[in-house]
Amino acid sequence: MRIMIVGAGLVGQYLCEKFSSEGQEVILIDRDKEKLQRLERELNILVVHGSGASARVLAEAGISKTDLFIAVTDSDEVNLVACFMSRQYDVTTRIARVKSEDLLMPGSALNEDALGIDLIISPDWAMAEEIIKLIHVSEAFDTAEFAEGQVMLLGYTVHEDHPFIGLSLFELGRKHGTQQYVMTAIIRDGETIIPRGEDVIQAGDKIYLMVLRRDMARVEQLFHFASRLPSRVFIIGGGDIGYMVARQLEELHIDIKIVEVDEERCEFLSENLAHSIVLNMDGLEAHDLLEEGIDRADLVIAVTDSATTNILASLLTKYHGTKRCITKITRHDFIPMLDKLGIDVALSPRQVAADMILRYVRRADIISVATILDTDAEVMEVTVPDRKRFDNVPLKDLGCPRGSVVGAIVRDREVFIPSGDSIIRPGDNLVIFFTKDAARDVEKFFNPDA
Repeated sequence: MRIMIVGAGLVGQYLCEKFSSEGQEVILIDRDKEKLQRLERELNILVVHGSGASARVLAEAGISKTDLFIAVTDSDEVNLVACFMSRQYDVTTRIARVKSEDLLMPGSALNEDALGIDLIISPDWAMAEEIIKLIHVSEAFDTAEFAEGQVMLLGYTVHEDHPFIGLSLFELGRKHGTQQYVMTAIIRDGETIIPRGEDVIQAGDKIYLMVLRRDMARVEQLFHFASRLPSRVFIIGGGDIGYMVARQLEELHIDIKIVEVDEERCEFLSENLAHSIVLNMDGLEAHDLLEEGIDRADLVIAVTDSATTNILASLLTKYHGTKRCITKITRHDFIPMLDKLGIDVALSPRQVAADMILRYVRRADIISVATILDTDAEVMEVTVPDRKRFDNVPLKDLGCPRGSVVGAIVRDREVFIPSGDSIIRPGDNLVIFFTKDAARDVEKFFNPDA
């Protein structure tokens, strides 16, 4: 597939890395010549210097032969104009990143259909939605949904006092009896392990469990986790993300305090939020925060425009007793370091936005995709093709590529967690966890004509 990306910012670079690693033909357009030269050296991509809103530049870059067009610069105008100009050509899919709420509100006259764009995304809206999901599963540091929300992939940290430390997966299976989950991965020292029966749980491991949404509370109980909604939440940063999160948390009747240093923004928040308390102060003023009770907060969400402020505010509040923090960062490669410093969840807007795009652009037989935070792994929901080798075959005999594991099966809108004896049939949807090294093998296994 030929993919053209306009904008070499964080989202554009991340998409270039993902698509080029899959062997796709990627063309990147940007006005920053030095950045393009660096990315051309680091990645297997073609680069074109110029504006994505220029008809000449698009033509020179080969827009007429492009299958997927993605405009993700920091300018709404450039992204929309670039997508509009691509309509002159036989481009299959067009995606634009925007910031303006007028383009994102349901029922807006300037929606995807009116603009001729297949998908309009906002990293801020995506971040807010991701934060809300994590608030509902408070013990998890990562979450993704599949099978129309019926299947959950949940990431948990195994702390030093966890009772399962030293147990193998065989022993866990005997302990838990009936099949209620699949442990799809263990992340240990930055390495992704597709676990087998003899693998042993260790302190500090991050484990990923595939569960049915209806069984989530029961599986958490089995693993001695206990997710619950927070009662008291501090949001540091009253920008778009903080405002959108507060608006949704108010519907859950949670006590919210928003810390915002800009007085004019505080007035906006006070006028547009019903129950949240708005505090005009610096998110790094420990004395003022303690007076407001941040040490008794169940959750602190640091989402200012400064990654440094977010990190320092999170460390400060954790030091003073906050139970949990969710931190917006800019550099995705900082996540392993922040984990060691005690920050519970670090979210990168580029990855959240890029995940939305990846889920949308996969081929029709691939229903949805999610990348896994701070790993080289992905999860994919794929339809089993109508081929003889997939007809009534036990999962243990299917011969899935090494480095992959099937976490759930969807059949006729019914979902179940499989065992090795579960029968696979054409038309089933499989939710598969796999490492980056296995990605091509998995795609070819289920689509040999690709």
